[in-house]
Amino acid sequence: MRIYETANYEEMSRKAANILSAQVISKPDSVLGLATGSTPIGMYDQLVEWYNKGDVDFSEVKTVNLDEYKGLARDNDQSYYYFMHKHLFDRVNINPDNTNVPDGTQMDSEKECARYEKLIESMGGVDIQLLGIGRNGHIGFNEPDNCFAKTTHCVDLTESTIEANKRFFASADDVPRQAYTMGIGTIMKAKKILLIVNGEDKADALAKAVYGPVTPEVPASILQFHNDVVIVADQAALSKMPK
Repeated sequence: MRIYETANYEEMSRKAANILSAQVISKPDSVLGLATGSTPIGMYDQLVEWYNKGDVDFSEVKTVNLDEYKGLARDNDQSYYYFMHKHLFDRVNINPDNTNVPDGTQMDSEKECARYEKLIESMGGVDIQLLGIGRNGHIGFNEPDNCFAKTTHCVDLTESTIEANKRFFASADDVPRQAYTMGIGTIMKAKKILLIVNGEDKADALAKAVYGPVTPEVPASILQFHNDVVIVADQAALSKMPK
């Protein structure tokens, strides 16, 4: 596990974009595992800037996203399908047919999760998986639990996650209560993992994930067992790390 400390969000975003673009340059047909939320927006903006300069080419890239709210249509501006097209896919030369997000409109959870897991396997697995971390240590929508979920599954979102996400909706009542997410086992199969973290509000979760016991009560702690994890975090996010 390697940790890169950056001064601020902008520097974190640039460093993360550098790592992701290096993957694409070295392997043009890479399978990228992508994430949503406020943390990676700066990184996506940087990748778009470099694409516009001709520094990175997405024409052969394939993508799979970590998760999607269950029950949201793709044209809903809070769906992760919408997010990815707004912040990356519609701004670079990636083939839309090569981009994949769980289908939130599929109400048969077992069917959709099995389809998505099989899809990832058919692509030969993920070359680099981008992750953020929640304040309760979740990765994807894998919430604190009494066991690690192995494969793509449907989860009931915790109140803390609903609370954290309500700022994107008209009210907390509008936040979906369920989501489809890659399982911990699915995430851990990625050849490389890139975890990006910013802000003091994530400092406790990051310290527990890196230095605490490996427990499903802190889902991100499982990353201690992966053989190729890079963490890019700003000073605030690293402020609770043991000295």
